[in-house]
Amino acid sequence: MSGTDQSHATGASKVPESVQQNAPKEVENALPNQVHNTGSQSQSHATGPSMVPEAIQNLAPKGLEEALPESVHPTNPK
Repeated sequence: MSGTDQSHATGASKVPESVQQNAPKEVENALPNQVHNTGSQSQSHATGPSMVPEAIQNLAPKGLEEALPESVHPTNPK
């Protein structure tokens, strides 16, 4: 991984601009959107209690979350 000379933020960021420009995209995407908004899927799409650990929910793509049975990881709005 190497720096990209650009920020991948799509919104507000608390990360200094020079750090944004030198950080690999993967590092930027791993930050919570409240800190550095990249529009990444670093959030859970669960609509209720889930059997999936929260850390995994926050990293899993939305399509994977939606593929899980509702009884394991609910994603359909009620």
